[in-house]
This record gives sequence, structure tokens and C-alpha cells, in this order.
Amino acid sequence: MTGGKRTRPRALYHEPEAVTWARQKAGLTKRALAQTVGISAQLLGEIESGWRNATPANLIKIAEVLNCPVVALERKHAKC
Repeated sequence: MTGGKRTRPRALYHEPEAVTWARQKAGLTKRALAQTVGISAQLLGEIESGWRNATPANLIKIAEVLNCPVVALERKHAKC
């Protein structure tokens, strides 16, 4: 990080709102999902807010835990 200013990624591999929607539909908190996936709750929060990209591996893990196809997390208004 240069200059101390944080910027959002130019292109996200996932749709933040879709991840949030699917998590809420599954009845999980951010902390519970993050723990199951093996990432920090802070990272999951940043993924859901669009401040960080979900790596392809993490997106696959998130989709598996949420019983949702990965493609549903890659676009708005996921249907899991």
C-alpha cells in the first residue's frame, strides 16, 4: 500500500451483495461463516463490502458452506 490511502479493487471477482444475501439466507453471521470457511471475520466483512477481493479459492469455499453455486456469488441477486 503506497501513500497510506486505501482504494477499492478495480475489478471484483464476486458480487459483494450476493455474498451478503446468500449468507443471510443461510442464517449465518459473518463470524460463523468466516470461521467455517477458515478466514477472518474482518476479511469476510471486507469481501462483503467490496473492499477486498475474494480469492477464487475462498469464493469456492464460501459457496460450498452456503450450499450455493459459485456463479451465483459472481453476480447480483444470487439465487441459492
